[in-house]
Amino acid sequence: MMIGATATSAHIVRSCPAIGRPRRRLLSVALLAFLPLILCGAGLNLCAQSPSSSDRDASPPAQEQAGTSTDLFVMFGSDFDRPGLLPRANYKIGIGHTFGFLKKDPVGDELTFGYTYENAGTHGFLHTAQGEHTESVGVMKNFSLPKTKTVTGYTWIQSGITSYTGGAHVQNRLDSGVSLGGIVHFNTTNSIWIQESYSKVVTVPWYTTFCVGYTYSW
Repeated sequence: MMIGATATSAHIVRSCPAIGRPRRRLLSVALLAFLPLILCGAGLNLCAQSPSSSDRDASPPAQEQAGTSTDLFVMFGSDFDRPGLLPRANYKIGIGHTFGFLKKDPVGDELTFGYTYENAGTHGFLHTAQGEHTESVGVMKNFSLPKTKTVTGYTWIQSGITSYTGGAHVQNRLDSGVSLGGIVHFNTTNSIWIQESYSKVVTVPWYTTFCVGYTYSW
């Protein structure tokens, strides 16, 4: 799942008119898009629960109740661009942090930031002169699966700014995507993420991405 849509040809990349807004302003718009959802979910959760003194006495220690963690992830996958299902390499690195007060938020409990490189050329798989570079923010919702603690699931909503390079001018676009994945936990610090994503960049055909990654948590 990766965020960022790879252009299916250099012609598509060159034909997209450059957006005049600075990348900083567009990234701020992407950040602000998530804030109302997160704050609304957190507010509903706080209003719905007003523990009594007996409940507070019986509650677990603060560090257990918080359940916070930090995830450093590295992922590799392949985009399948439309039309034609053209495979293109997709590399991602990022970091996420789980917040205890968002555990019951319906939107998500983990905020992420990541960088993605994708091959945007008309040929090849791993790398060409035409590249796509994306900085994205996201919110991830982790959930357990029945009858197992080794495997958990997650949904991931991401949005950010992608830049097409290799042409006469760098072109910036708003990039958004959603992912559904599973995590195989080897222990408390090491895990493998497997996910499928749907993404869309303005003026560029949509695409899906299948990827596998390693995550270190602490």
